[in-house]
Amino acid sequence: MSPAQSHQNWKPSHNPWAVALTVTMATFMEVLDSSIANVSLPHIAGSLGATYDEAIWVLTSYLVSAAIVLPVSGWLSTVFGRKRFYMTCVVLFTVSSFLCGIAPNLPWLIVARVLQGAGGGGLQPSEQAILADTFPVEKRGQAFAVYGMAVVAAPAIGPVLGGWITDNMNWHWIFFINLPIGLLSLFFTSRLVEDPPWLREEKRGGIKIDYIGLSLLVTGVACFQFVLDKGQESDWFASRMITTLSTIAIPALIAFFLWEWYHPNPIVDVRLLKNRNFGTAVGFSFVLGMVLFGSTVLIPEFLQSSLGYTAELAGLALSPGGLVLMVMMIVAGRLTATKIDPRLLICIGFLGTACALRLMTNIYLQIDFTTIVLMRMFQVIFLPLIFVPISTLNYVGVPREKNNQVSGISNFMRNIGGSIGTSGLSVFLARQNQVHQVAFASHTSMGDKNFIHYLNSLTAMFVSQGSDAALAGKKALAMAYFTMQSQANAVSFKNSFFVMSVVIACLSPLPFIMRRPKFGQGRAPAAH
Repeated sequence: MSPAQSHQNWKPSHNPWAVALTVTMATFMEVLDSSIANVSLPHIAGSLGATYDEAIWVLTSYLVSAAIVLPVSGWLSTVFGRKRFYMTCVVLFTVSSFLCGIAPNLPWLIVARVLQGAGGGGLQPSEQAILADTFPVEKRGQAFAVYGMAVVAAPAIGPVLGGWITDNMNWHWIFFINLPIGLLSLFFTSRLVEDPPWLREEKRGGIKIDYIGLSLLVTGVACFQFVLDKGQESDWFASRMITTLSTIAIPALIAFFLWEWYHPNPIVDVRLLKNRNFGTAVGFSFVLGMVLFGSTVLIPEFLQSSLGYTAELAGLALSPGGLVLMVMMIVAGRLTATKIDPRLLICIGFLGTACALRLMTNIYLQIDFTTIVLMRMFQVIFLPLIFVPISTLNYVGVPREKNNQVSGISNFMRNIGGSIGTSGLSVFLARQNQVHQVAFASHTSMGDKNFIHYLNSLTAMFVSQGSDAALAGKKALAMAYFTMQSQANAVSFKNSFFVMSVVIACLSPLPFIMRRPKFGQGRAPAAH
């Protein structure tokens, strides 16, 4: 049998579903840790004697480090061997989690988070490439559905678990809980996961390191991620630091793209984007990141800033949506495994998500907990119809030895989409808040009869509660101002959801520009 035939007939030595559960375990650990850290940040700042702004670096350092590793993970998998690289990432993430847990001061914790981000950034792309090689085309959708369950379930339970651990134990344990999961992942990975023969051959062939491309990538991505994460806080281009980093990031990323396009041995094979299906799927991954991350940030922020929910209660409001996502991931996996056109599933997913986001514009300040939970559950129903087919179509028509590159580029674009979406929504919210506060303030003058009537009613209420007339008047003005701010905030959130719904609705016809894959013929023959 020729090497090409043996590669075509290659199958993993162990049960593919055991492999899927093994790699999903590390995914769950990495995503869970990210969402838990967000909730515990104020406690971390207080414990280490740092301000909240200084403690933000605990999040920023992780995001920047992970963003750098994500796009090069495919190249690193080929250089070191995918299984070896994956296990190295698990070891790095687990050891750095321990270092985070024992951190005596903020600089120690930030350095440990940089190492943790480097390990976490390499996990998800490697896992998706492993799944793509382990499962045949017709079962790949179900495999990605299982993987997707971990991706969406972890953020849903993370805030609740993080709040409980922080309140009942201390913040150190949000990192220590990674240790047993990491050790289990290492044990099962060493026993069950294996590199396919074409990866081993490519590794033996030798790979030259593209130092210029690597330098441009590290510089561009690090600066760009920092700008996205700190831009709103620093008032964007009013800050000299943000302006400087932007002028470095954009030329560096453009130069990196052009350099890699013409390089014979690129660390990121951007020429794969010439494949119509892959290029379109990557674009959808970018949008999916914007929607998934953006909506996940918007809802808890509204609940905490406008309705006064605690972080734990806001997490509880999102948790039922995570359960719905888990069920729908299984449904989407089954649908993808049938002969239903995946382009149609993506179109339905976009339309359904747009309708759900449009429904979210009905939020108001007196909305009850149950209604919020139901709205969130409906909002996430359609996301798996986008996530699973896109994850499957990423690999259609691409040689299997490029699986590492495919997963690295796709995950990088989804994460960058999430960063851009979150930053864009933060800017939009802030600007909308200012506009609506000015508009509402124009109706709060003493010449407005309705406002005078409202103010008199509040004053009378405070007088009836025992306050003297002067104090009651001051309290009435303070409450009126607070109400104006709350209303402006609520309208800003409504407009944010509306804009997201319009953007998603406009994408619904675009899946049909992709070529429809033939069932059972999901990829081009491997090139050797």
